[in-house]
Amino acid sequence: MPSTDALSRLQSTGQFALELEAVSRHFGALVALADINLTVKAGERRAVLGSNGAGKTTLFNAITGDYPTTTGRIRLFGEDVTDLPTQERIRRGLRRTYQISLLFDGLTVINNIYLACRGVSRGRFSLRRPKWDDSAMELAETLASAVHLEDVTQTLVAELSHGQQRQLEIALALSGAPRLILFDEPAAGLSPTERGLLIEILQSLPKHIGYIIIEHDMDVALRVAESVTMMHNGRIFKEGTPEEIERDPEVQELYLGHGNG
Repeated sequence: MPSTDALSRLQSTGQFALELEAVSRHFGALVALADINLTVKAGERRAVLGSNGAGKTTLFNAITGDYPTTTGRIRLFGEDVTDLPTQERIRRGLRRTYQISLLFDGLTVINNIYLACRGVSRGRFSLRRPKWDDSAMELAETLASAVHLEDVTQTLVAELSHGQQRQLEIALALSGAPRLILFDEPAAGLSPTERGLLIEILQSLPKHIGYIIIEHDMDVALRVAESVTMMHNGRIFKEGTPEEIERDPEVQELYLGHGNG
């Protein structure tokens, strides 16, 4: 996993973790993204907000390579990845969670995390059972603790609460030395207590791991981000600090006044 010193070097060279240059995505006549220009610094925590249909999830799909761009370029840590498949972007340190859980319900918490760790390791194709001192298993236990699941490591995923499953998804995203994580509505369906725990987990992530969070819960988003991008109809509408966005009268009228539904 890159160190804080490595992050400092990246920041000192002015290199961005993510650069989108005039990125568009069309579905026939529908323009889901229109000329998106966006830069995210190494280690930066950014929120992307907007109403349903604003283009937020399409933006994530373009960044990960799930949707090819219609126009524009995408760079990860200075490397052009526009034409690279999703797995190659993952190998370069990109991770993502999804609105719908993608977990192995029939496996335990620790085995879900272990498989994620092995999946990005050199020995990922080995069929041998892990030894007690397997480095991937040790990392899995560390990640379980980082997301406050150390007491349920032997519990089947199907028996977890919704909030615990969201915590597990974060653990999976942390496997294999991520450099930039895309969180797709991690607070969806959480209780107030669970949202508080989510905020704590995100705020305690190592400083060298940057992330972009899509979130309908404005309170969560503005508490875990240092910069905010507002989207509307597939375009960037506003950018600023959480305080600037919260005070902006146009944002209040367009989003806060009519809800984020």
